[in-house]
Amino acid sequence: MADVVQKPGNAAAGAKAASGAFTPAGVSPNRRARHKYTVRLWAVRNSRLLEWFYGRFADAFLLLHPLWKKIGYQRVERPITFIERNVKGFLFDCRMCGQCALSSTGMSCPMNCPKQLRNGPCGGVRANGNCEVEPDMPCVWVQAWNGSRNMAKGDAILKVQKPVNQSLRETSSWLRVTAEAAAAREAASKEA
Repeated sequence: MADVVQKPGNAAAGAKAASGAFTPAGVSPNRRARHKYTVRLWAVRNSRLLEWFYGRFADAFLLLHPLWKKIGYQRVERPITFIERNVKGFLFDCRMCGQCALSSTGMSCPMNCPKQLRNGPCGGVRANGNCEVEPDMPCVWVQAWNGSRNMAKGDAILKVQKPVNQSLRETSSWLRVTAEAAAAREAASKEA
């Protein structure tokens, strides 16, 4: 095997090259991770705009309830979940828990927390606001608080979230919220 020439301060790259692992030139794992954080942080900074947009989107989705009901919620689940996974995955690094809390957490997905805490930060937030587990990552809950302060309904962050129901993982929260809103609207119209 050929000797690997190591430059000072580049011992890790030399060790990786010696192991035979492929490392593309100019691409580092930290740079890829920073890209995800960059989009996530953009979403938090623009939480008020995204809150407004989501309100209009939810209203439009609710208007489509008769269509979803006619086709069948189970039939549209797969294509809607595909779209939701890609849109929310890009913007929020969504984990598709099926119980989206973005509108309550300043457009910062709590499932991105390495400890998956749903109701606030752990006791290990670093002084610079970064995560205790992943020191290069901004704490999801510090970002959630900052994002919630921009939102019209920002005090929703104070509401305690239910534990994650694992049976809803990889399902569409958009469809579930729409079905629940339609059921509430129909119940209200029957009472009146």
